[in-house]
Amino acid sequence: MEERLQKIIARAGIASRRHAELLITSGQVKLNGRVVTELGTKADPAKDRIEAAGRVVSAEERQVYLLLNKPPEVVSAMADPEGRKTLRNCLRGLPERVYPVGNLEYNASGLVFLTNDGDLAAKMLKDWDYVEQVYQVKVKGMLTLADLERLGKEIGAYMKVVRQPDATRGRAANFWYEVHMSAAKLEGMRRLLMKERHPVEKLKRIGLGPLSVEGVPRGRYRMLSSKEVEDFRHIKKTPRKPAPKEKAGVPGARLHDRPAH
Repeated sequence: MEERLQKIIARAGIASRRHAELLITSGQVKLNGRVVTELGTKADPAKDRIEAAGRVVSAEERQVYLLLNKPPEVVSAMADPEGRKTLRNCLRGLPERVYPVGNLEYNASGLVFLTNDGDLAAKMLKDWDYVEQVYQVKVKGMLTLADLERLGKEIGAYMKVVRQPDATRGRAANFWYEVHMSAAKLEGMRRLLMKERHPVEKLKRIGLGPLSVEGVPRGRYRMLSSKEVEDFRHIKKTPRKPAPKEKAGVPGARLHDRPAH
């Protein structure tokens, strides 16, 4: 079956669909030995010979889906012009080329989703602002339960306390909180906490849609099951509803059992 070249190249894991388009327009793609520069060009990977950036596209390319626990001070990309560590440093031994979907800032740690499935990557990027993300956030000082409720409403997020790693030793001066929100609200949360004189000191993403980083050591990854991929593929384009009051950090709410790190 014929498909657009950029879609075939992305599905093969050679480049993202956007990068595949750049490869085509810059003359780095050949179809049956002829350079192609038109984005609308179609081909059948089962019959045609397709070369992109010097690599032959295989119709049998295995699609890979994995979850990586990114350490801090690692660029959330496969290459960095400044020579800093990238996700590639955490993927040694993986034969397939994969690419991160979405971004996680340099100093943050936690969950990154990677795949060579260009169709799913394009869908996820299109729906990115509708994908719920869960963060553990360490701030300067301590927020009260009333603060959590007020700030959560202002940000449009669900905030709660988590068990503090140093609380039992009496050393917890700056506290961790769990925040459920979309990617679009992250910068707003950071600005608001700065305004409240509780700037963000550390940030860790522990959840992305139905995925959780729990059980994956820092700097390591695991392959996703078929069910996890299907759950991730069918995330509904619906913003998260506000959490009920009894779970939003009001008096009587229990501390979460999962510790911050």
